[in-house]
Amino acid sequence: MKVALYGKQFKQSFNEKCSQLFSFLSQNGVDIYIDDSFLSFIQSQNIPIEYKATFSDKKLLESCDMLLSIGGDGTFLDAATIIAEKSIPIVGINTGRLGFLADISTEELPSAITDILQKKYKIREVELLKLEPNITQFKDLNFGLNELTVQKADSSSMITVHTWLNNQFLSSYWADGLIIATPTGSTAYSLSVGGPIIVPSANSFVITPIAPHNLTVRPVIVPNDVEIKLKIESRGKHFLASLDSRNATLDTGTELIIKKADFNIKIIERDKQSFYSTLRSKLMWGADKRN
Repeated sequence: MKVALYGKQFKQSFNEKCSQLFSFLSQNGVDIYIDDSFLSFIQSQNIPIEYKATFSDKKLLESCDMLLSIGGDGTFLDAATIIAEKSIPIVGINTGRLGFLADISTEELPSAITDILQKKYKIREVELLKLEPNITQFKDLNFGLNELTVQKADSSSMITVHTWLNNQFLSSYWADGLIIATPTGSTAYSLSVGGPIIVPSANSFVITPIAPHNLTVRPVIVPNDVEIKLKIESRGKHFLASLDSRNATLDTGTELIIKKADFNIKIIERDKQSFYSTLRSKLMWGADKRN
């Protein structure tokens, strides 16, 4: 089996677990291909690792059976940009805090990796959104696994986000910003500002305003086969747009078009795991002494 490793810096408290993980993979005959910058960090921590090659050569990455993301959900989102259309499944080990996407905790590392190596998992495909036109600052990474967010560029006045669905006018949002989220992103920023949780199979986007001036304005769930057009007005000359963790400062008046992306991302989901079990464990549903 060939496994690609991608990660970012983590706390020293994870060093021993990380060393054990690399040793376990090697003992089970796994060929490791590792990201260049992640390898530099691993070596700076004096963590031993046996690897075949780095995947600065994208052809080596394409030959891998899966990608192992080591970090938090932000690391997982970055890993998705590396995978893009390559159809390589991703599994995330959480060294951060919540870890909704990177859902393997350090405590369950040995058993979880054993299950994966024994192919005790299923592949869940999740849909992404894409942004048109291709904004220069995003280069060729004009897609998002979680969301597109537009928001004001300063801390004072609101922006106005005029919104159309398939060229039919929906609303002009007076707010600090607006989030267009996928089902995957519905448990991220959108949830934190009052948006609903959408199950992965719902084939929907959710449009969630950030601090709207009109309190009757609520999140709206729409089919993901619609074209969403945004035009932003502001007292300032600029507004901020972000695709997951990538940001751009754009001129007021710029039109943005959001559609479903032409490809999906594959996520490894262990047999004992499901979206609903993740909700219960990560959001602590039912974690009440009265139960």
